[in-house]
Order: sequence, then C-alpha cells, then structure tokens
Amino acid sequence: MTCVVICIVSFRDPRLIGRCLDALAQSTFTGFEVILCENGGQEARELLAATLPTTLPGGQPVTLLRQTTNLGYAGGVNACMAARPDAEAWWILNPDTCPEPDALQALVARLQRGTCDAAGGILYHPNGVIQAYGGRWNMWLARAESIGFGTPLAAPVDPQQVEAQMNYLLGACMLVGRSFLEAAGPMRDDYFLYAEEIEWCLRARSRGMRLGFAPGARVCHGQGSTTGSAAHVHARPRLPVYLDERNKLHVVRDTAPARLIVAAPLAFILAWARFGRRGAMQQWKNAMAGWWAGVRNQRGQPSWL
Repeated sequence: MTCVVICIVSFRDPRLIGRCLDALAQSTFTGFEVILCENGGQEARELLAATLPTTLPGGQPVTLLRQTTNLGYAGGVNACMAARPDAEAWWILNPDTCPEPDALQALVARLQRGTCDAAGGILYHPNGVIQAYGGRWNMWLARAESIGFGTPLAAPVDPQQVEAQMNYLLGACMLVGRSFLEAAGPMRDDYFLYAEEIEWCLRARSRGMRLGFAPGARVCHGQGSTTGSAAHVHARPRLPVYLDERNKLHVVRDTAPARLIVAAPLAFILAWARFGRRGAMQQWKNAMAGWWAGVRNQRGQPSWL
C-alpha cells in the first residue's frame, strides 16, 4: 500500500494541528499525504493556512480544503475523503492526537492481512492510561462502551479478544480501506458531531465488512480538547452533552429502529444517572434537550449553535 490519505478535521486550533503534523512527520510509514478540513470559518482557515507547511520533511503533501463553512465532523471527514477518491485507504485522525512513529505502519499491516476492511489501534491518554482499544455498542441501552478503558498502557492485550468484542472503531483513529467505503458509503453528515463513527461501522458490518485491531498502532489522544467533552461532569459544555444524547438515539433509529421504544427511556434514565443524580443540573437540562431532539429525530447542526 503506497497511497494513504490522512483526513483531519480541525476547529480553530492550529496549535493542535501543528503538534499532530509533527508526530506524523516521524512516521515509519511514509506513503501518505494529509488533507485538512477547517470547520471554524474563514478567519480560522486563513490562520491555519498561514501556519501550515505545504509538505512534511519527508515530502508528504499537506493540503487544506478551500471550504469555509462548518460541515460538522462527519461532513469534514467526507470532504477529505472525497478530495482523494483514488486513495487506497483513508486514515481518519483527530487533531488532538499524536500517533507514535509505528502507528500507521501497524494499521496498514493489519489491513493488508486481508481479514478486515477497516482497522483501529490503541488510543491512550497523555497520563499513560488506555482510552480504548475499540468500541462496543449496546443497542438496547443506546450506550457506547470503550473496550480497555482505564487499563495501563503497559498492560498486555489480546488482539483476537478485542476484535471479538468490538463492533465499532473510535473515530479518533480509524484506517478505512476501499472495500469499507464502497460497501458502507460515506459517514452520515446529519449527525454533525458525535456517534457518526458508530453508525458508520454498524452499517458497514451489516453489509459484510470486518473490523480489525492493531495493537502496534498506539496513538496518544487528548480527548475532548476541541469540544470540552472530557471536562468534569459539572463543567461539561452544552454542545457535547446535547449532541451525545441526541445522536445515540439516532444510531438506534438508523440501525435497529424496532429497539428505539426500549432504548429511548433507558437512555433517559442513564442520562439522569450521569448528570441529574450527581447534581450537574445545567448538564442535565442540556442532556434532556438533546434526548428530546433525538426522540423527535432532529438532525444536523443545532439551530442554537
């Protein structure tokens, strides 16, 4: 494989992009180029353009899309992939990640084994604790569970066990092959932000696509650096709380609609346990607004954003 396109969606933080590109410049796999989508508007795009290199030290091109409107995360990823439709694979990568030098090589090797159509790796926090090896979606609860969460980075991991458990890859790091994209199509951009990778993977799996795990693909992830989703429960901003609750119901509706009648009330109870019971009343109100928007099947960018 000699043509991997790295797709990064940015939002008003050229510092994060610079750090991510510095990490990519150390990659032992060199057959890639970088496509960026800046969702923060014209001023943010101009600021990012002023700081971006046109190539990395290894000669890999770095391209910033001309769009200036906010396409959302899924829309931005789709735009990056559409800009290079002839690629052999697309590596979807969050801007607040720092891949280790062997990460892309490990993902490519896993994809080339021929037993999967998309692959993820190990996402870990800067403190050396695992965020996830992969994801497990519980349709009845409308709940995403991170496999390996809280495990020390140095702990051994069984790739076969991870692959047997997971049914989606985390959108912060997923290498998607041509077979996956051709079978599933692009991400649903009406999610705008959050849970779009879950629906994408579930849709692909329903069409025969397989997910792989590459333990050698280690990526440090400053989770929630752009949206604030990793903040303490009492300080979590409106947008991630609202969209997380809304879009979880969309995943159920889009992949197993008959289960929505059970999943929606259970999602309500879980949101109360996460926010209301802990006294985070503003976050509870935002969660309920998102939950109600999900029940009503409201999509796209929130009108208040």
